[in-house]
Amino acid sequence: MLRHVGERDATVWVEADAPCEVEVLGRRARTFTVHDRHYALVVIEGLEPGGVYEYGVALDGERRWPRPGDGRPPPVIRTVDPARALEVAFGSCRVALPHEPPYTLSKDEHELGAEVCALRVRALEMQRQPRSRRPDLLLMLGDQVYVDEGAPRTRALIRARRDTSRPPGDGPLDYEEYASLYAESWSEPELRWLFSVVPTAMISDDHDVHDDWNISRVWLAEMEARAWWHSRIRAALASYWVYQHLGNLAPERLAREELPRRVLRGGDATEPIERLAARAARDRRGIRWSYERELGRSRLVVMDSRIGRVLTEGQRSIVDDEEAAWLDRVVRGGVDHLLLATSDPLLLAHGMHFLEAWSEAVGDGAWGPAAARLAERLRRALDLDHWAAFIRSFDLLCDLMREVAAGERGEPPATVVVLSGDVHHAYLAEVGFPRGSGARTAVYQAVCSPYRNPLGDRERLAIRASASRPARLAARALARLAGAAEPRVGWRFLEGPYFDNQVATLRLDRRSAELRLEKTRPGERAEQRLETSFSRRLA
Repeated sequence: MLRHVGERDATVWVEADAPCEVEVLGRRARTFTVHDRHYALVVIEGLEPGGVYEYGVALDGERRWPRPGDGRPPPVIRTVDPARALEVAFGSCRVALPHEPPYTLSKDEHELGAEVCALRVRALEMQRQPRSRRPDLLLMLGDQVYVDEGAPRTRALIRARRDTSRPPGDGPLDYEEYASLYAESWSEPELRWLFSVVPTAMISDDHDVHDDWNISRVWLAEMEARAWWHSRIRAALASYWVYQHLGNLAPERLAREELPRRVLRGGDATEPIERLAARAARDRRGIRWSYERELGRSRLVVMDSRIGRVLTEGQRSIVDDEEAAWLDRVVRGGVDHLLLATSDPLLLAHGMHFLEAWSEAVGDGAWGPAAARLAERLRRALDLDHWAAFIRSFDLLCDLMREVAAGERGEPPATVVVLSGDVHHAYLAEVGFPRGSGARTAVYQAVCSPYRNPLGDRERLAIRASASRPARLAARALARLAGAAEPRVGWRFLEGPYFDNQVATLRLDRRSAELRLEKTRPGERAEQRLETSFSRRLA
């Protein structure tokens, strides 16, 4: 997998079936081992900006990728060129299922239908197009694996290993089962090719661990009382570090941090990675899963909105104090475009926003203990766990965006765009600040989800209803009665909601920006193509 790519460097992540030396473009790395599985991250430096480098992967001197006779275009590293237009493809939520009926049918046609994966179709299109049409980055905003859906091969493996009549059923419980989930999700041939030619950046979300992961302190206490939970959360975080987090990091951060330095020396890294996972499961202080990437004249800041939540009532926050201090350092102007990526959307339909704000206030005791218990049940039933349900962090991020837009954090960019997934529909919202704020930058929330996991008709109806005027007025009144504050920004929907399997692309060309959303169609066709749902100029 091609992971970080900068102006002069790149990293390539590899999983092998035995310890070996991995070589890419003349650079070599020894594998490291975690629970008898073998990995390498090859750091390639000394490249030229805007360069194009065809590459292969050799294990102990033998060429293993691409495979002979593969027929697809060769893998290529294209380094960032600050003078060139930049394309960032993004989205979330991809359930692993075969690409054959009944899985390619719609949910209306078959209960197992998940339609066609948007990333797979994007890969097929790219194989027919010149290299210049490929995105410069694929941003995967959560739910790269699902503990509770899809992955039939992994479910069969789990059933063969242990008694699934006992909790947690056929959900993953240890590192080996998580590794199988990743292998099944990422080994589909078109996806393997896509990941070898387009750099990838990733962040976690709830289905990596549990549908309600870190939704509240009460939920966490219940989970910690279950005997199987401790194995699940440690395996989830250890595998996340190996399969997703390590490749997110730029070479300078790899060289700066102790654990990456230790791991990349090779050898058995099980103990230090397990130690980190156990610590992160208890207390994330001092552990930062968020990261930033410089993309030529633009900056991408990817925020962890799931692992490091503060869940104490009255102090609930998406980010802790250390993470807030890091955001204060990296969320700045002086670039053409500032991209803020978070798996959970910052801005929702207004009815849902106010309902989440109400749930937090009542859950914190605004209406007494009985109402707090009711709010907790609604939190879980309706997945009320986005930024609006952590209002301290919502206000923090809104304030940072206003300061950037007003030029208080350097020269204002042309756009600030919050990129998100999670909610299994897509939309574009325009953000407005109070009069007198001094904001000079166009600010948006762009949400794209799912790559492959469409909602049923009832869920689509509920989402549309939450955007209606009656829902907004009712939820706002409830939030006010509970003492929830009015949001510090306003927003209006420019596009959506769209409910297809889909992928979005943000094109940045100096101070201009354009957003395009493309969808798949259910069923097998001889030549899969994406269809444009909308294209809109942002700046």
